[in-house]
Amino acid sequence: MTASGAFLGGAKSRLLPASVPFRFFGAAVVFHFFAWLALAAGAEVWPAAPGALGWPLASLHLVTLGVLGMAALGAGAQLLPVATRQPAPGHRLLGALWWPYTGGVAVLALGMGFARPGWLAVGAVAVTLAFLAWAALMFRNLLGARGMPGVVAHGWAALVALLVVLASALSLAATWLGLPAPSRDAVLAVHAVWAPYGFMGMLVLGLSYILVPMFAIADRPGEREQLSSWGLALAALVLAASAVLFTEAAFALRILALLTGSVAAALHLRLMLRTLRNGMRGDLGRSFTLVKIGWGGLAASLGLAWALVLELPFTRLATLFGLCLIGVWLLSLLLGMLQRILPFLAAMHAGGSGRRARTPSSLTHDGALRVHFACHVAALALLGLAAVLDNAWLVRAGAASGAVGAGAFAWFFVVVLHRMRRQPPLS
Repeated sequence: MTASGAFLGGAKSRLLPASVPFRFFGAAVVFHFFAWLALAAGAEVWPAAPGALGWPLASLHLVTLGVLGMAALGAGAQLLPVATRQPAPGHRLLGALWWPYTGGVAVLALGMGFARPGWLAVGAVAVTLAFLAWAALMFRNLLGARGMPGVVAHGWAALVALLVVLASALSLAATWLGLPAPSRDAVLAVHAVWAPYGFMGMLVLGLSYILVPMFAIADRPGEREQLSSWGLALAALVLAASAVLFTEAAFALRILALLTGSVAAALHLRLMLRTLRNGMRGDLGRSFTLVKIGWGGLAASLGLAWALVLELPFTRLATLFGLCLIGVWLLSLLLGMLQRILPFLAAMHAGGSGRRARTPSSLTHDGALRVHFACHVAALALLGLAAVLDNAWLVRAGAASGAVGAGAFAWFFVVVLHRMRRQPPLS
């Protein structure tokens, strides 16, 4: 049986009610649009990549928490039970924690944008509590895992990384409130690595071993290869954190972290490309072009990380690094996957007794996705050029293009929901 068949057999018996994952994905779609608006509001200062409170920082967290984090909560809750062969977590608690998480992200982003530390603190506490509740559900699910050891290992690593990220985030919030806290630079160094590469990165790598074979109709990569990539990636995270603790050996530890992380990424990408090459479905269309752009962003982010550690004399390296890491890798890959996940999940919920089964292609809107693809790629290109040239007008143009693309993606989401709820024709 192919990975696709195995997934379908497990997923159908472990489906959450449609309202649960779709509310998380819907919120991610909305925050995606507002992230571009926040970036436009901070266009004057974005190329310098400031760490101070302001709209660029709000835009960053609308992407990381509002889009990536929101999608991770929904996708993780739906997909990890398939990997662990355990019942799906309690849907009532999942549905309930959506409220404090969504409100928390909104208040936190507004606190950053308007430079209101009190708002930021309230939002950070709400987001932290929601994440901890979600982590408790995932912990219980992973504890009884009976399958897919590679995916499960990535799930455990993501949960550990999430605790590190939440602790570092609360510490950073404390510094803005003037409360006693560890060195901001040291905490920020851990947060900037363990949030994208740790929590989100481990989830993305692990769930890719389910999703890519499923959509390509291919066998999953071998468990030993998955675990090899996982072990190297985890070692890289530990080495990066150690560089903050042991300052005298910081340079050597960062080099080792980059070496192991680069090998882990190269192995993962080799497994993904081999899966696509061996899959029965050769043309996966525009959605997987976005996924491949995302994989290129992962490689580019590591290349820029090397340049930062070696202190190469190029301007705006930090800005370009953040753009490749968050915008090109994580955001592009997520949006590409969602173009497949949303119609697929909707089709599984749309079937009815005595009626013709829906297909994912019948629930999608290709025109909206075509507009989104063009606008998203243009936005990333314009932001890259804006960072190099230090040009605020290019930032505004990129943000405008991204907002139009986000609007098109939102229309695609609305169409999927509408067609899912519409009664299918009688067979």
